Amino acid sequence: MKTPSPQAFRRALLRHFDRTRRDLPWRSDRTPYRVLVSEVMLQQTRVETAAPYYLRWIRRFPGWETLATASRDDVLLAWKGLGYYARASNLHRTAVVVRERHGGRLPRDPAVLRTLPGVGEYTAGAVASIAFGVPVPAVDGNVRRVLARLLDAPRPSVSQLRAEAARLLDPRRPGDFNEALMELGATVCTPKSPRCGACPVAAHCRARSAGTVLERPAPRRVPKPRRAEYAVAVAVDERRRALLVRRPEPGLLAGMWEFPGAEMRVAGDERSPPESVAQAALARLAGLGPAVGGKVAGRLRPVRHVFTHLAVVYHPVVVACRAGALDALERAAGGLEGASAGGARPADPTRTAVVVSLEDLAHLAVPVAQQKIAAQLEGWLRDRAP
Repeated sequence: MKTPSPQAFRRALLRHFDRTRRDLPWRSDRTPYRVLVSEVMLQQTRVETAAPYYLRWIRRFPGWETLATASRDDVLLAWKGLGYYARASNLHRTAVVVRERHGGRLPRDPAVLRTLPGVGEYTAGAVASIAFGVPVPAVDGNVRRVLARLLDAPRPSVSQLRAEAARLLDPRRPGDFNEALMELGATVCTPKSPRCGACPVAAHCRARSAGTVLERPAPRRVPKPRRAEYAVAVAVDERRRALLVRRPEPGLLAGMWEFPGAEMRVAGDERSPPESVAQAALARLAGLGPAVGGKVAGRLRPVRHVFTHLAVVYHPVVVACRAGALDALERAAGGLEGASAGGARPADPTRTAVVVSLEDLAHLAVPVAQQKIAAQLEGWLRDRAP
């Protein structure tokens, strides 16, 4: 089968796109800022999930200036529930760079775009082509699958895919072409049930001709996530306030708030007792030794959560603290004295600990697993209320 003719391929693909393109919120106003926000949100996230987050984000941060001047906590809170929180931090950092180095305007050069936090080859190509009309390819997972089937290539290299995408790219409508190719992969040329009969470029597909569509591309080998178990110190006082600490940057869930904890040593069927590990985590947090002003009051149910590379079981341990002990822990761990009353939110980005009422946890960027622990804690406290 001959290599697809770029002209015929473009006409068929763009005709189909013009007729069937989905009505997505980021397609109504193609400012560079909105294009970048949508592309970052769509990394590792389905369109249906990203759409409501995008609308809320644009209402909260309508442009570079509002995002650049926002606190890290507000940015992470707006992203809460969307996952892969490094994307939010990178958008925040990008807004600062755009304001301070580029006069408040996103660069159009793909090479310069790639210097921005979290912007790689694909995102730079998508933003440059969609927002600025620069004729550059954008190869995401959907496009990789479409091109692998067009070429009937089981394991195409990155350079091979980019070369083919560049060859087919429509120089007059590069943004529409890239979106059309992505949308074809998302809606027609799907991984398991491709609708080849509805494909506008089926006549150009070598895999369809060879009967190998479902084998292209060959599945990638994904390593199994490492397993780990953590003891979590849920330190709470009689006023229904709990101690949270900020996760360090860089790293997993950077900048978010969680109950203090530490990884448990596991050897075969033997593991460190969660109670002792949790109390030790509190002691290390404040450098106070073993006396942290609290005692173990019970355990909550284990919480399981799987990250891309890590499968974690959290063992929450409730530590009942005497009056004032949490405030002392907060100050010793790097909190701001007197700032925890009344559900105040930690606007200071250098703050590493906070005491907050359970009702006010919703105002903090707390990971999903930690939210589940907090929900259990509320029930635990209700059951023991006089």
